[in-house]
Amino acid sequence: MNAAELKSRLKSGGTAFGCMVTLVRNPRFATVFAGGGIDYVVIDTEHSSRDRGEVADLVWTLKAVGVVPIVRVASTIPYLVAVALDAGASGVLVPYCERVEDVRECVAVANWHPLKGENLKKAMAGTHVSDASREYLANRHKDGIVIIGIESEPAYRNLDRIMDVGGMDALFIGPNDMSTSLGTPDKFDQRYWDVCADIVKRAEVRGLPTMIHHQTPETAMKSIEVGARFVLYSSEGRLLQRQMQSDFTALRTAAGKRFGGATAGKVKDTIETV
Repeated sequence: MNAAELKSRLKSGGTAFGCMVTLVRNPRFATVFAGGGIDYVVIDTEHSSRDRGEVADLVWTLKAVGVVPIVRVASTIPYLVAVALDAGASGVLVPYCERVEDVRECVAVANWHPLKGENLKKAMAGTHVSDASREYLANRHKDGIVIIGIESEPAYRNLDRIMDVGGMDALFIGPNDMSTSLGTPDKFDQRYWDVCADIVKRAEVRGLPTMIHHQTPETAMKSIEVGARFVLYSSEGRLLQRQMQSDFTALRTAAGKRFGGATAGKVKDTIETV
């Protein structure tokens, strides 16, 4: 799948599936994603330490194996959106947006890059770009995916004004941040799900799919039940650990039946949620 296909599927009301990349640095790991049954990955640079070269290596390798690379930038600083685009990212996820001004500036960079400075401000105001430049930039960014993070109660209160900015393709809800902002850290109670459902509903009216990042099959399926079509599930490290837990538990059980003795291993989730 490429970015144009992913964007078209979501615009037509379809679903897409992916995971977060938080630990992997070696681009050869992209071959794992190639056979993993996913459409896209979100490369985390908000909570993970990655330099520009590492991001670019992952981006281009993922493209080569047919997985769409989206970069979660570190903050709402517009320059970081340009950095992700310069690395070749097919999309950007701007985290923890609350101020309309921040959203407007990040969306502008995503849609007008490489314009910058005074020219970018004029383009945002519709007073600078020639017809030729406008056509060139529209074509350059037509397949780009811009995702805005609604991850706090203040952002939720400001949701309509944020969506009024336009120029975005999806919304993102970070469950850890949202639940913490609502006063119940990592407790996904009815109030949390009601907020998620309301965001999804209001976004869909504007043709925007919502991405909710959950870590367990049960909570991920709940996010689908409330209408999230841009499905972001777990991370590469957590998926690998859980498969190891499952496989080695089965092997220890088989060894116990064949050879006897205590074969139980210590199995616990040790991957940090981001």
